[in-house]
Amino acid sequence: MAVKQMSWRERTPRDSLVSLNGNHSDREAAIAATPAAGIDAILDPVRPALALVEAKMKSVDSSLFTPLANAFVDLIGSGGKRLRPAVALLAAHLGEPGNGKPVTNDHVISLAASVEMLHTSTLVHDDVIDGALLRRGAPTLNAKWNRGATVLAGDFMFARAAYFAAETDNPRVIRIFSDTLDVIVNGELRQLWSRHHFQQDVAEYYERIEAKTASLFRAAAESAGVLTGLSDHDVRHLWSYGHNLGIAFQIVDDMLDFTGNETSLGKPAGSDLLQGTLTLPFFHYLRTMPKAESFLGRLETAYEQADDDPQTWRWLVAQVAADVKASSAIDAARADAVSYLERAKMELASFPHSVYRTSLLALCDFVVQRTY
Repeated sequence: MAVKQMSWRERTPRDSLVSLNGNHSDREAAIAATPAAGIDAILDPVRPALALVEAKMKSVDSSLFTPLANAFVDLIGSGGKRLRPAVALLAAHLGEPGNGKPVTNDHVISLAASVEMLHTSTLVHDDVIDGALLRRGAPTLNAKWNRGATVLAGDFMFARAAYFAAETDNPRVIRIFSDTLDVIVNGELRQLWSRHHFQQDVAEYYERIEAKTASLFRAAAESAGVLTGLSDHDVRHLWSYGHNLGIAFQIVDDMLDFTGNETSLGKPAGSDLLQGTLTLPFFHYLRTMPKAESFLGRLETAYEQADDDPQTWRWLVAQVAADVKASSAIDAARADAVSYLERAKMELASFPHSVYRTSLLALCDFVVQRTY
């Protein structure tokens, strides 16, 4: 699947990527020195607009098949922190000096709704692919419906997301939406094909999370700049902000998969590894092992025999997850996330001071310090 991105949107250069080396202490100290604001305070400047986004997402036509309509509203209502639409709403004000006013522009509301609807639809399909019965501790649609019906529900949400994107009446934003969906599907396929391939390189991990997670954050920020008429120079800064924030967000998610518990995660710790998905903490842990090849061979053998001996595979994954959590790998991954967040903050330096810019900066601190 071709990735149709303009040259400056293809990828942030990795000249300062800290992915498995480098000294992070100065960078981390600079960001950690600022206490993270609570998410409610961060989102407060766009609270009225987020309410409009929520209402728009939950609106369904009376002719819609009743079980689908009920499931649709339930899925939207069980959503998370709404960070992606918040990024769009906050970024839409960056060209304004001072505090400005809450976003009321219908096009920006449609943009924010499209981004979150696209995100939610990918979660529905992820649950089908993973066979997940719980998300955030609550039963998934996949646990209630058969696979075919769940896939179709996810397809319906994709269609709604595209409809909202079209409501922006901006061909460039619609193109960004199309490209982003293209990239997300490509990333999902990469992840599926890389599962249980224990000899892969960390570069493959970054390619996956750039596609799966960063793409939506950067689409939200970039599209907001496009809709509000910012210069190409400023739009590029917003793209890079969203990209770096999204990469850091996924790294922290992958850390929490090892450091969290079933209560906070809604799934057992080490679930990614159990499914054969290798994440950044695992790669850092691998670097600390004197006989990494032997260790990887042991994992491969246990997985190959998992059909006949599932307990050994589960026990080994649980042991590795505990070892990763107790090792220096978590701190190393956090330092990588901090490096990306530092770059995200730098992308906002040229915008006027405002409560919206402050909230986008504070999101960086929230991302690296969150525990859920």
